[in-house]
Amino acid sequence: MRWDQLTENGGDNRTAEGGGTGEKAALFGADSVTTRTFDTPEFRGITFHEVRARSIVNRVPGASRMPFEWTVNPYRGCSHACVYCFARKTHSYLDLDTGLGFDSQIVVKTNAPELLRARLGSRQWQGAHIAMGTNVDCYQRAEGRYGLMPGIISTLRDYANPFSILTKGTLILRDLELLQQAARVTDVGVSVSVGFVDEELWRTVEPGTPAPRRRLDAVRTLTDAGIGCGVLMAPVIPFLGDHPDQLRATVRAVAASGATSVTPLVLHLRPGAREWFMSWLGAHHPHLVRRYERLYAAGAYAPKWYQRRITRQVHELAAEYGIGPAQRGMPRRISVPQEPEPAVPTQLTLI
Repeated sequence: MRWDQLTENGGDNRTAEGGGTGEKAALFGADSVTTRTFDTPEFRGITFHEVRARSIVNRVPGASRMPFEWTVNPYRGCSHACVYCFARKTHSYLDLDTGLGFDSQIVVKTNAPELLRARLGSRQWQGAHIAMGTNVDCYQRAEGRYGLMPGIISTLRDYANPFSILTKGTLILRDLELLQQAARVTDVGVSVSVGFVDEELWRTVEPGTPAPRRRLDAVRTLTDAGIGCGVLMAPVIPFLGDHPDQLRATVRAVAASGATSVTPLVLHLRPGAREWFMSWLGAHHPHLVRRYERLYAAGAYAPKWYQRRITRQVHELAAEYGIGPAQRGMPRRISVPQEPEPAVPTQLTLI
């Protein structure tokens, strides 16, 4: 495994955030890594690499499609084990496997809260919006043991720094009171990722996540508590989760959860994720392999005509079920002014 000279943006020749004048800045050295395993049912088969990171607030590359500039990611790798996760490629920067290794070799930045407090307290920091859950899920199972998010949210609250969270994890409800406190002093956005409510599909493509209905229960709890919560309907999986009846069932369930919005996002297959997903597809749905090769022949994204079709169908269903901006008397929606919904362009392992 390679630790030394790993830079924040993932490659050996890129400059880490906070790296100063352009020199390479390693995230952490080999002498700062402690590897642990826990013989409990929820962590069986998972290895945790505890590290003392050198930076935690990451600048998003300028070429990115993301509508935000800064992120915080306290973990690398994700036990949610979503077969389509776009973040799988990041494990290759550590010479770790992007398949099962991504699901079971989790890097934990144990000093994330203290690094964030130091960064937000510096004179150089201007209070920009910080997005979380944009690479791997900050409320994956590891968070139940390491508890990094309360310190992170508390720091953002103390500095009144705007932030957003995208998650598939119901563990976010543990931090509900902290979210409410933060929302009283700054802009807070929360989105939950639910691409479908088909339980058979969920069990095969998102085996480490809470069930979709449980995630929607979390949306209801957040909304009832005054934290307006949108749903990122992602990913919509071609030929497996895109039938009109499936889309209707999902939007209907999202509406019943009290979500403030629903935003569809079609599956995209970047290098690293593409190979793992296509291997899974060949094992579980071999008759679809050629169809996927044709649909994604031009690259990581499905054709525009297909994306527009899915978006139109979901928006029509959303209008039918009355999902839209909050009205008077409804729980208020907390968002970042004059910015697109932070989660819209992101697919989570969750996204």
